[in-house]
Amino acid sequence: MEQAAVVVDNAVQTAAPAQQGSVWGMMLYLIVVFGIIYLLMVRPNKKRMAEYQKMLDALQVGNRVMAAGIYGTIKKINEKTIELEVAKGVVIEVNKNAVASVEE
Repeated sequence: MEQAAVVVDNAVQTAAPAQQGSVWGMMLYLIVVFGIIYLLMVRPNKKRMAEYQKMLDALQVGNRVMAAGIYGTIKKINEKTIELEVAKGVVIEVNKNAVASVEE
């Protein structure tokens, strides 16, 4: 009986370090996965958004832009909107965030 108790006690002692190692392995795995996600998804998206914001800040009256699929010339810039002339005498107001591109 004593031998069985010793064998069980040894099994419990050797199992604890294996679990401890697997926890650190799992933590390392999660850190690596989050690092890859950051490098492949989050960082490029932040860079793209910064470039887009820079484009919006550089808008000037007279620029030809495409906003919401409509091409027009900027006639007036407000805080959150711009007024586009889409045809002679036809001016529409669109949200600045609707601007997709600026033609040079």
